Amino acid sequence: MSLQYKIHPVVMGTKAFDKGMMTYQHDYGKPYTIPIYCWYIEGGEKNILVDTGEMIPLLSKDREQAVGGKIYTFEEGLSRWELSPEDIDIVIHTHLHNDHCENDEKCKNATFYIHEKELERIHTPHPLDFRYMEDYILDIEKNGQIKTVNGDMEILPGIKVIHTPAHTEGGLTVMVDTAKGKAAITGFCVIMENFYPPVKIKAMEMEVIPPGTLINTYEAYDIVLKVRDMADILLPLHEPQFASIDTIP
Repeated sequence: MSLQYKIHPVVMGTKAFDKGMMTYQHDYGKPYTIPIYCWYIEGGEKNILVDTGEMIPLLSKDREQAVGGKIYTFEEGLSRWELSPEDIDIVIHTHLHNDHCENDEKCKNATFYIHEKELERIHTPHPLDFRYMEDYILDIEKNGQIKTVNGDMEILPGIKVIHTPAHTEGGLTVMVDTAKGKAAITGFCVIMENFYPPVKIKAMEMEVIPPGTLINTYEAYDIVLKVRDMADILLPLHEPQFASIDTIP
């Protein structure tokens, strides 16, 4: 019998940009602020994080008001749960865009689970994708802290990763068993509206909206639909509503 975990979203950064960066072909030109989360998974013998957020987040009242919650540095955010970076045993990366891995080197005792495609891409980024910055993972590579993932994989009983190459080639959605069913921390950068579009999008016979930045539009659409239907609790990587929530479920 697998464990039932609790998930704690901690805001460790923000971005203010065009909403179309989240919602493909929808709401371009509309200003939008997203939270950048580090997700602490509590419930087993290991201290587990999904992503590590920004190294130097902009600590701004305006940004906090925009996302609806407090913004923390990595150390401050972990201390809310009586943890330090050295206490982290496992980090699972949804992908390696810089805002998801800037604090990796601080987790000196952690094992990092990263898809092989992300490791390839961060060292040989395409000009279209400027968000990969290899400096953030050089230390954990040198220290031998990375376990390479090449498909779906059980990390621990009740925690599994699913390869979901929608936003990036090596995107991993993290499936977590909770008291209220399976939670999916998405392996692609979206908000809740991607899963539950407004009426004007549904009127176009679209059930979901692909990520604003993606690899293949048709495949991304199908992956978003797949993740929506396999989860009881959806945790889109940049959904603002979780900025004010301490614990899920």
